[in-house]
Amino acid sequence: MLANLTGFDVERLHVLITRHAKLTGSARAADILANWKAFLPKFRKVMPVEFRRALNEMKKRESEEPKIAIGA
Repeated sequence: MLANLTGFDVERLHVLITRHAKLTGSARAADILANWKAFLPKFRKVMPVEFRRALNEMKKRESEEPKIAIGA
């Protein structure tokens, strides 16, 4: 995926910029949407270092936990 954006991040970003363009009439937002593929790589997800560490730790624990089979 682009930089550190997930598929959800890309979709959410597009929704937010689209909403901004509609509500404000922003020419800049319209330009970004019209040239989405060129502008998308310029966006970066920013979050506190400790939050990112906690998310990675949670993801690691999920993969280590035994799975319980539910079946017939």
